[in-house]
Amino acid sequence: LSSPSGLTHESHRKDVEQVYLRCSEGSIEWMYPTGALIVNLRPNTSPASYKHLTVCIKPFKDSAGANIYLEKTGELKLLVRDGDRSKVYCFGYDQGGLFIEATPQQDISRKITGFQYELMNKGIASDLHTVSAPCRPCSDTEVLLAVCTSDFVIRGSIQDVTNKAEEQESIIHVGVNKLYRQKSKVFQLTGESGNWRGQIKTLLECGVKPGDGDFLFTGRMHFGEARLGCAPRFKDFQRMYKEAKDKGLNPCEIGPD
Repeated sequence: LSSPSGLTHESHRKDVEQVYLRCSEGSIEWMYPTGALIVNLRPNTSPASYKHLTVCIKPFKDSAGANIYLEKTGELKLLVRDGDRSKVYCFGYDQGGLFIEATPQQDISRKITGFQYELMNKGIASDLHTVSAPCRPCSDTEVLLAVCTSDFVIRGSIQDVTNKAEEQESIIHVGVNKLYRQKSKVFQLTGESGNWRGQIKTLLECGVKPGDGDFLFTGRMHFGEARLGCAPRFKDFQRMYKEAKDKGLNPCEIGPD
């Protein structure tokens, strides 16, 4: 987390400040932006692995006061226009760094530019942001691998679905019958009923609707939210799990009963 302030550069409005971020995820706030800010992402991994990384940023809901560009060898490409705060923006690590330029303001004291960022493997990023991926049914092999590698794995039912047309997303309200794994505490006990509940996001075009029966929900955490991966009906998962186990082909054990 970094919070530089443009007030220290009020008398030098063309100043460019550099920030170095070593974490694989975090956030940055630029208070009272003036001049420009160069954000250097330098994760604590081997430089040889940089070409396999994708960077995603998500502007804060009230972020304002600057445009965000991709910069490579002196060339700028607009990534987030001042005021655009409705989605996640992703790019390959090798496409360049972040150059944040303050826009002219009458009163900079009311402006704060900020965003969350995540660095991830390109394969994971592709799964999260490829339109067809969350909607396409997973193969048996993909389901069994998802059970081993996902950030969350639960058995549950769809209680309700809230569609967000503006964000082109659906929020699946899930009642949890069994929690196998979760990276973050997205699924929690509710005080009213004493049951485990949580929310999972997916693309609106996938057309998810409430229905009967249990599913095996798997997926990734992305900016603190659960994103849907493979989600077969639980009875189908039981079948594929047993078949793989009988053949000794299970990539991992979770005990599906």
